[in-house]
Amino acid sequence: MRDLTHFAFAKAPINPPRDGAPELLAGRYLIERVLGAGGMGVVYRARDLLHEQFGESCSSVAIKVLGEAIRESADAHVLLYNEFALTRSLRHEQVVRVYSFEVDAPGQIAFFTMELLQGMTLDRLLLECPGGLPWQALQGIAMQLLDALRHSHQQGVLHGDVKPANVMVGDGGLRLFDFGLGEACGQAPAGSPGLSRSRFNAWTPAYAAPELLAGGALSASADLYAVACVLYELAQGRRHASDRPARPRQLPRHCWPVLRTALTADPERRAVTLDELRAVLADRRKGLGRWF
Repeated sequence: MRDLTHFAFAKAPINPPRDGAPELLAGRYLIERVLGAGGMGVVYRARDLLHEQFGESCSSVAIKVLGEAIRESADAHVLLYNEFALTRSLRHEQVVRVYSFEVDAPGQIAFFTMELLQGMTLDRLLLECPGGLPWQALQGIAMQLLDALRHSHQQGVLHGDVKPANVMVGDGGLRLFDFGLGEACGQAPAGSPGLSRSRFNAWTPAYAAPELLAGGALSASADLYAVACVLYELAQGRRHASDRPARPRQLPRHCWPVLRTALTADPERRAVTLDELRAVLADRRKGLGRWF
């Protein structure tokens, strides 16, 4: 697979479509506008003209291409394919669905298509709720987010960048997306290429576990720390900024010990699992006496 991937990109630099001017990709996808951009990639809203031709009522998709900051790197195209391959291995209603990985031959533009999400990212939601979310709303979001991350780990996929900007809520529920920093734990999913991550330093400091920032490897425990940071911020309205954070006022008292443990900076003392965190937040206290 690595050789085939290299062959697809060997002839020319890989450049994203120009902003501000819709372009046709692969003779099929008409780009309409930018949905979001970061150091790793740019996401566009596009129309699938092939689906329109056959009368599909819903022809809009999202398209992700490489970001300007990394597109000149030798591993950049592999990083993009890695995200596609990891996400494709997941089938869960709280995880974004990806459709296909393609290369626009004339422009040598690599991209993948995915479902067009409708709703509001959690970072936008936090701007509207500066004091934190009420428990009833927070609990529903927490359950869905933890379900998404648990499914990902069960399928051998680590996310690597759980943060409010990578979680969307809407009428269809919650979606976890952007596995651009993700890795396979154990055996890689079929079709996932090798990747040297020493070229990339893109962890989000406010949510990355301290061991990642110190150069350590991504782990399930690091994902747990990140999701705990998100849940704390949703409950408190601001990020935790000390080794001894106060209990968020929106969080029931019985939930605090396990969340506080998940926020522990030392991975050796972060002695809690996703399942335990989810069970406590769901208020299933039976068999969880060590947290009370």
